Amino acid sequence: MQTRPRLVTNVPFWVLVIASLAAVIGGLVLVLRQVDAIQALVNDPNATVVTVYVAQSWVSVGAAILAAGAIGLASALAVATVVSTRTNPDVAIETIDWTSDDESAAEQIPAFATAPAATAPAAPIAVEDADIETPSTAPAPPQVAAQKDDTDPVAR
Repeated sequence: MQTRPRLVTNVPFWVLVIASLAAVIGGLVLVLRQVDAIQALVNDPNATVVTVYVAQSWVSVGAAILAAGAIGLASALAVATVVSTRTNPDVAIETIDWTSDDESAAEQIPAFATAPAATAPAAPIAVEDADIETPSTAPAPPQVAAQKDDTDPVAR
């Protein structure tokens, strides 16, 4: 079973690829149409300077859109390369028994556990809560009370 989504089903990846292709195609169309318009205006004796310069501006805009699409395609290719070269870690996946309603039922022993360790009862784990504060008026624990206090001048 795969633990991470595949790149083929990754929606943001395909949005990047499609938007980048659209930008490349749109930029190319814009640049090629305006270059044809510039060529027609240069050969036209009635063309004005304004129409020629406006067409040059549109060529610059089209080139910027084309470059953005090319960068998007390059980044999509880089993402696809990184994802395809990444190794899948071997992960043990437990299945859940959805048919069992009893919460006190004994848990199933994993197949990799040895028989003696699986049959031995587990010792209870005593965990001390470190967040509990004791008041200053509380008596000392018996271990501390039995020890000699070196800081007390009377005890010397």
